[in-house]
Amino acid sequence: MSAVRIGPYTLQNGLVLAPMAGVTDQPFRQLCKRLGAGLVVSEMVTSDMSLWNTRKSRLRMIHEGDPEPRSVQIAGGDAQMLAEAARANVALGAQIIDINMGCPAKKVCNKAAGSALLKDEALVTEILQAVVAAVDVPVTLKIRTGWDRDNKNGLTVAKIAEQAGITALAVHGRTRADLYTGDAEYDTIAAIKQAVSIPVFANGDITSPEKARYVLDATGADGLLIGRAAQGRPWIFREIEHFLRTGEKLAAPQLSEVERILLEHLAALHAFYGEVMGVRIARKHVGWYLATLPGAREFRARFNRLDGTQAQCADVQAFFAERYKSLTGDEGVAA
Repeated sequence: MSAVRIGPYTLQNGLVLAPMAGVTDQPFRQLCKRLGAGLVVSEMVTSDMSLWNTRKSRLRMIHEGDPEPRSVQIAGGDAQMLAEAARANVALGAQIIDINMGCPAKKVCNKAAGSALLKDEALVTEILQAVVAAVDVPVTLKIRTGWDRDNKNGLTVAKIAEQAGITALAVHGRTRADLYTGDAEYDTIAAIKQAVSIPVFANGDITSPEKARYVLDATGADGLLIGRAAQGRPWIFREIEHFLRTGEKLAAPQLSEVERILLEHLAALHAFYGEVMGVRIARKHVGWYLATLPGAREFRARFNRLDGTQAQCADVQAFFAERYKSLTGDEGVAA
């Protein structure tokens, strides 16, 4: 996979951590970048600046210390509000603005934002033109293939985006109506890639190095967006990068490395959020990391009752010590 350019930025590879609300916070972005992602994108930030004073929004707005280029995703349904939000984020250090027209969540779509916007192509045009005009940094766009299977207008929206000056496009291979069910389809992404000359990133069900190769071949895309598959498995980026470059599979991380990555992640979460919130947010991440390991369910039930950083770290170390004991000299861990 050759290097991809977004405006003035050349990514080290075309593997992008997809923005996920409640997941791609700064500690996770930094970790995925270190483990091979070419670009990491922030959690979705609302374009309604009157809501920016909440603690949750303030934490999402911290771009200082983020891996460069710093890409920040904004969401909303009002062109002028989105333009203002884009400007404000650039002032806070964003180097790429990403517009969300891909999120199928009800609370986003009910406000005529996310993938609900795909229903209104005139509004899409207005929003994209307003945001591109508002900032001097590259503006990228995330969409789905359409509203529902009878209304796959992703191709039309992609052409609107290119005309409006969008510098790269990510396409999730499902419609808004599909939510996250069924299998992603890649034919629409392939058609979009053929129709526009800006970089296109394919998204949806990319869960392994082999699947990454398949999706790139099927779509001709310039790169890939990886979301849910990176939860609890941030090293998926280096695995995919290695496989695409060499055709060979990288060995699964040793149990000792998984423990080290997880403990570093916990420490970063606790430092970023503070003890109370950090402990709470750590629970879901720990659940994802350990999901495939024996004894994980019982461990999680106990772990989720702990409410201190020291207790969490000690419990994780004890869990891994148990795993080492039960291994007969084989330190590999299932990917």
